[in-house]
Amino acid sequence: MLRYASGDAAAFDLLYARHRGGVYRYLLRQCGQRAAAEELFQDVWTNLIQARSRYRADAKFATYLYTVAHNRLMDHFRRQRGARTESLDDDENALQEPVATPALQPERIAEARQQAARLLTLVESLPQAQREVFLLHEEGGLALDEIAHVTGANREAVKSRLRYALSKLREGMKEYW
Repeated sequence: MLRYASGDAAAFDLLYARHRGGVYRYLLRQCGQRAAAEELFQDVWTNLIQARSRYRADAKFATYLYTVAHNRLMDHFRRQRGARTESLDDDENALQEPVATPALQPERIAEARQQAARLLTLVESLPQAQREVFLLHEEGGLALDEIAHVTGANREAVKSRLRYALSKLREGMKEYW
């Protein structure tokens, strides 16, 4: 980001390539609406471009990026109170399809799809605070201290939320183990 702030446009391309998937999935799974997630995604990157001259490396770039994404998401939730969300179960692009190789049998592919769909349903059903911490950890690759910084919660609350989320997800996925 510092290279981009100093005028290196290729540095932005690298940041975008590295973080676009995780940021998009975080926004999509938090708000549950593809159109809203796409709009928020564009806003996050636009805000990043506009803030490049003010950027200070006080934390990892991912922490900064997910703080911007979190803040945009909170603004969205404030504006959309009571809005209906779409189920991600029907979104075939939200699931990453396993790569089919000759060694994979159709049963394994079908089972992998079932597991992925079940996991997405479980993630969607988590309480909002637990879902956010889980997604920041898994999609954003953020550590507990970084998640605490992004969400404004203390480290112990983040740790507890993540533990509860993982426990619920494990319990819900038991049948596949």
